[in-house]
Amino acid sequence: MPHPCRHPRLEVGEAEFVALCDALKAPDSVREKAWMTYESLAAADGASAYNKKKKETWGVCIFIVAIDLDEMTFTFTELLKSLSISVCTFFQFLKEVDVNMDTVSTKVDSTVSRLKKKYDVLLALYHKFERTCGLIYLEQPSSEISAELSSVLVLKNYWITFLLAKGKVLQMEDDLVISFQLLLCVLDYFIKLSPPAMLKEPYKSAVTALTVNGSTRTPRRGQNRNARASKQIDTDTKVIEILCKEHDCNLDEVKNVYFTSFIPFLNSLGVVASNGLPEVDVLSKQYDELYLKNKDIDARLFLDHDETLQPDVIACSQLERTPRKNNPDEEVNHVLPQTPVRAAMNTIQQLMMILNSATDKPSDTLIAYFNNCTVNPEDSILKRVESLGHIFKKKFAEAVGQGCAEIGSQRYQLGVRLYYRVMESMLKSEEERLSVHNFSKLLNDNIFHTSLLACALEIVMATYGRTASQSDGTSAETDLSFPWILNVFDLKAFDFYKVIESFIKVEPSLTRDMIKHLERCEHRIMESLAWQSDSPLFDLIKQSKEREGQTDQPEPTSTLNLPLQHNHTAADLYLSPVRSPKKKASGHPQSGTSNPDAQPSATSQTQKPQKSTSLSLFYKKVFRLAYLRLHTLFFRLLSEHPDLEPLIWTLFQHTLQNESELMRDRHLDQIMMCSMYGICKVKNVDLRFKTIVSAYKELPNTNQETFKRVLIREEQYDSIIVFYNLVFMQKLKTNILQYASNRPPTLSPIPHIPRSPYQFSNSPRRVPAGNNIYISPLKSPYKFSDGFHSPTKMTPRSRILVSIGETFGTSEKFQKINQMVCNSESHVKRSAEPSDAPKPLKRLRFDIEGQDEADGGKHLPQESKFQQKLAEMTSTRTRMQKQKLNDGNDTSANEEK
Repeated sequence: MPHPCRHPRLEVGEAEFVALCDALKAPDSVREKAWMTYESLAAADGASAYNKKKKETWGVCIFIVAIDLDEMTFTFTELLKSLSISVCTFFQFLKEVDVNMDTVSTKVDSTVSRLKKKYDVLLALYHKFERTCGLIYLEQPSSEISAELSSVLVLKNYWITFLLAKGKVLQMEDDLVISFQLLLCVLDYFIKLSPPAMLKEPYKSAVTALTVNGSTRTPRRGQNRNARASKQIDTDTKVIEILCKEHDCNLDEVKNVYFTSFIPFLNSLGVVASNGLPEVDVLSKQYDELYLKNKDIDARLFLDHDETLQPDVIACSQLERTPRKNNPDEEVNHVLPQTPVRAAMNTIQQLMMILNSATDKPSDTLIAYFNNCTVNPEDSILKRVESLGHIFKKKFAEAVGQGCAEIGSQRYQLGVRLYYRVMESMLKSEEERLSVHNFSKLLNDNIFHTSLLACALEIVMATYGRTASQSDGTSAETDLSFPWILNVFDLKAFDFYKVIESFIKVEPSLTRDMIKHLERCEHRIMESLAWQSDSPLFDLIKQSKEREGQTDQPEPTSTLNLPLQHNHTAADLYLSPVRSPKKKASGHPQSGTSNPDAQPSATSQTQKPQKSTSLSLFYKKVFRLAYLRLHTLFFRLLSEHPDLEPLIWTLFQHTLQNESELMRDRHLDQIMMCSMYGICKVKNVDLRFKTIVSAYKELPNTNQETFKRVLIREEQYDSIIVFYNLVFMQKLKTNILQYASNRPPTLSPIPHIPRSPYQFSNSPRRVPAGNNIYISPLKSPYKFSDGFHSPTKMTPRSRILVSIGETFGTSEKFQKINQMVCNSESHVKRSAEPSDAPKPLKRLRFDIEGQDEADGGKHLPQESKFQQKLAEMTSTRTRMQKQKLNDGNDTSANEEK
């Protein structure tokens, strides 16, 4: 067979394609398919860009094909070098090439995602490494230091040692936190081997003290490395303590990494020491083997500031972004630089602050709750925590690296402390709500406990799993990302979902990022995870249909435009069904918790099954999420056809409610895109799937696999176009055609959409009563180096900050603000009291930017100035009542999108 690259159509210019293939040692199979891919791209609409960048396009095609065929004969760095482009430029060009759903496979997407995460971590760590070394070493040490210990050699030695350690210790190389802790171990090791004359303070004094004590500055050439290393870490912790303090890193965690990962790595090196330092060439050769095996990024090139590894301007500006101080008199430590590593350390310390007073055993209060139970759950709880701990440790080591098992144990203990803390808060809340003390049924529910512990661990894993790319607001996934914890505990996503909202409500110390993460987990469950074949959701749907016959629906459409009540708790959902379909009070959770033997299901066989609270709430939430996603995509694509949105929504909602089998092992967005395409088709609006997919890719929290890999039938997957033609259209053809008739289906109500059921602790709270006064929590970052017990020296008691924008005046005005705030708080408390027909007071809801969605200012336009309000504040309570009436009249108008 003739070589495909010597096809007669190849002209002189295409000889460069042959040369590129030769440079990359691409086999014939890759050359042939890569050329065909290039031809299809060049023949497509708007292909002029590819013709202008032929070499880059060829490189992308070769890369795509080599991955798909598992014939990578080159590393990613070699490809970038051949094309003379950077990582960022290559990824951006690949994104532009992926205009058709079949150009880039999900296999390539996965490889690119891994490469990008690894690059982001390496870039963040190298920037941190450079800055840290600048703080440790003198730029021009005294002449007594030999040339071979110059700063350039030191940097090279350290960095390559770190790269080798990272590659050998971590299977999951995108773990920013463990990688950074490992980097600190490398720095500690080399600092101790450095002549004090090279070092700046406080490292110089620390190493000098070690030299005087004789613990590290002894002749090393013939000394046993293992014994020396063990002696170092046993007796000399001063340097690592300084490093941890400087970087707000947990000392115990870094010591754990040193003992369990770094020391075994040193022992495995087997290199000859030269002046206490391993030979650079030997280390580099070992790293070369690792790099060529992985066929990815040669991170040694960071040392040369190689152009292929340089970030683009935007990425660089984000990396170096550091908030400026507003007041030159403020302490420097009040504002922490927001580099990826600093942000990761910061979030970890915030978690430590939350868990500072928590213990890894049940508190006396919890023990009292256990003792009040008909069946004491204490033994089963402790045994469950122990057995799940063994499973977690094993699975963590398998995912991260076998040497990291003890790190997994540390993470698990943090999760257990949060688990007990939140459990106690939940029980206190339920006791106040129900006026009962016996929670035997709930506390002996295995699924409840497993879900609660999994939720606590998910907070811990997300905190430590922060990736280098999260500084730009994106949510990058790692191997330990949700739903990893569900797989570890063999927990169903639908069961896990039941605990999320209560978890957030009863734990007020959760940070905004933690709350947003749990909310995103909840969305992922509603989008796809709860719809997997083995999900208990389908059993509940089946029971719901059997309850009242086939006409019964999981959630009536008549409730869509009603506000979503958030007065349920985890107990309601785990003990569901709790409510009789005809008598709402008959199955109240009180009967299920105060008397565990009174099983709601233990009724006469002739009585119909009770309605599931968890199913009803789930559908309500799914409908609201579905409409929000549809509205966002619709606005991007069909804003000129507003009359189509209610039609698309009706088809979308009908499918979710009445054709739930179409969601089995599929994604909410797949049904959304098909509904949009189907309505546009029957309404003769030109909208192609290619256009829908292009807009969909730009939405937040989307995955290309959603439209590239859709279940067609058992074990068979294809693109969303194939799914629409073979499955969706076949099932809903009659229904879709009704929209083209003179008697279209009755439109589904537009859901009542609040921004979020969760209030973020750092969002400004607007004081009611029509006054434009906002209360914002203290936002100054914790000064962690002072210890976990105090957020900063600046606390509300020791330093009050008032920012009005003008001279405030007399103390009476402060008193009026205090009166207004106190009255508003008592008003909210009174409104929260339960009643027979609860009419929820308009809650304070904020969007992502922290704005109040229902701004009372528009009802009182004449009172727009702050000072006018203070002057006219004669009766706060009257104003609050007036505001409540105004809000009540147009709540829906303010909150519907």
